[in-house]
Amino acid sequence: MITRSAASVQTHWQEALSQVISDPVELLNLLDLDPALLEGAQQGSSAFKLWAPRPYVARIQRGDINDPLLKQVLPVSAELEHQPGYSMDPLGEKPKNQQAGVIHKYRDRLLFIISNTCAVNCRFCFRRHFPYDENRLNREQWQEALDYVRNDTEISEVIFSGGDPLALNDQRLGWIVDGLASIPHVQRLRIHTRFPIMIPQRITEEMLDWFARTRLQPIMVLHCNHANEINEDVIEAIQRLKQAGVTLLNQTVLLKGVNDTVDDLEKLSRTLFQNGVLPYYLHLLDKVQGAAHFDMEQEAAQRLVGKLAARCSGYLVPKLVREVAGVPAKTTLAPIMPDA
Repeated sequence: MITRSAASVQTHWQEALSQVISDPVELLNLLDLDPALLEGAQQGSSAFKLWAPRPYVARIQRGDINDPLLKQVLPVSAELEHQPGYSMDPLGEKPKNQQAGVIHKYRDRLLFIISNTCAVNCRFCFRRHFPYDENRLNREQWQEALDYVRNDTEISEVIFSGGDPLALNDQRLGWIVDGLASIPHVQRLRIHTRFPIMIPQRITEEMLDWFARTRLQPIMVLHCNHANEINEDVIEAIQRLKQAGVTLLNQTVLLKGVNDTVDDLEKLSRTLFQNGVLPYYLHLLDKVQGAAHFDMEQEAAQRLVGKLAARCSGYLVPKLVREVAGVPAKTTLAPIMPDA
């Protein structure tokens, strides 16, 4: 039973966001990690700042350099190495960002870059080099973005992205959603967020009011990469969303050393589905500079998903996809099944 008031929970999430760990020294000390890791962590953080919320860090196994949650947040010196074939804009978003705050890559849907802040700086982030300063909008500019949607009657779905859209305050989010709900051809609102995983206290009644209680069909795509990320607080947040009628999907990035075994993927899928979230996408790494050390070969990924399919019901097997710049949809990659 949920006993905390929405107001007290909201204060909790805002405090958690303001108290993220941004100093590698503090992270290493909190987790009893080898001080020899500090130099690499400081180098990596100089290029893309360490930013890890305490509710998430509390789930990391102390003293374990191979913890799959730690690897997602700990900066390393390899992030500074320039790798051929990796770019600053791996999905070719800049040409599709002609209207401030809008990325329009697909015919019937577009992204609103709602916030330049995240609950966490994932070390594999494909937007680590994104020009957020050029997409920081005031109220008047958001009205222009809404007018852009209003003037394109093919758009039926708007996706809140970022940064993490839930880093923005509920008052401004509610105002933007009211504007979208007033546009007749917009039918669905989708949010891509890590907040329910990183700082699950973000799912408040006030948040649900603007997201799940308008005429727009609410869809949330969580970003969970490992079953160890899912604790009781995360499950409670998921249940709040489900009770409000939100369709819940999950996307995972396949990461070397984090979730690249069939046991990891099976446990993740089963844990998600048990709690009402459909495992939807398994992404190959977007080839962004700074994250090459997480990448897996495509064929190895296809064989891994083939093994997963041999173990699980079809609805527990996420689609293996790669996003290619300029292609009007994600490219689905067929599993390579193991020999009988």
